[in-house]
Amino acid sequence: MSSAYAEELPQACVGCSMEDARATAEKMLRADIPVSVWTDKTSYGHSDTIMVNGQVANVASGFPVTITVVSPLNSIVTVDQIDTADDGSFETTLNTAGAMWKYDGTYTIKANYGSAEKSNSVKVELMGGVAYTPTYETPQTSKQCGANEITANGYCVPFSISGGIITSATLNTNDNSIVINISSTDDGTLTVTPSKTVQDGIFMVLVDGEEWDDVEIVANKVTVMFPAGTEQIEVIGTFVVPEFGTIAAMILVVAIISIIAVSAKSRLSIMPRY
Repeated sequence: MSSAYAEELPQACVGCSMEDARATAEKMLRADIPVSVWTDKTSYGHSDTIMVNGQVANVASGFPVTITVVSPLNSIVTVDQIDTADDGSFETTLNTAGAMWKYDGTYTIKANYGSAEKSNSVKVELMGGVAYTPTYETPQTSKQCGANEITANGYCVPFSISGGIITSATLNTNDNSIVINISSTDDGTLTVTPSKTVQDGIFMVLVDGEEWDDVEIVANKVTVMFPAGTEQIEVIGTFVVPEFGTIAAMILVVAIISIIAVSAKSRLSIMPRY
């Protein structure tokens, strides 16, 4: 093994042989990575079995490893808990047959041990099923959001999250806020970076309806540390993009002016003449 390879240890081992995988796990342990996880292949069909193996650095009695699989739709496919062996190793199998696995694309297999900091993940590709292309309708045009973006009323907002997944997001024009619904299994962190054309002047965050202090706001980048079980995070600013576009707003103004003009003319026409 070269010294360069020893210094740049991978975060996960994909498609390794069992011997290489265990060697990688040992390197990770020496680098103080709490949890390592790997699969037997990089890609699978929709009726295959995924072999998942891993290693925990410091085994604590009574703590299982939680395996969570997230689909290309960013929804949870399955959650399982696995006991570790005395040496900290763990293994399980995942069957890709079934409705939750039907879409082609990248599936993320996350291993968590006790806390959000003790986690790692590996990504695999499923092929030969139903193609999935996330397309969203914006108020102006059809636009495809990226893998690291959420859609809120048709607008794409960059995000990253640990300890849970985002299930939906909407823009609240009454409160100038972005309301993000999540499913959280652990303590975690959510970061969103809306463009200034979507939201600006961010000054407050609510977690499950309560004002939250464990927040970092730098310009339009917001990082929220949330506890396990959190269901909703609301980011409040001084501006959020209106539900109607500029053209629609202009049409509305013209319509109001026309109504006022017609009403004034009608009142004048019925006034008595002397």
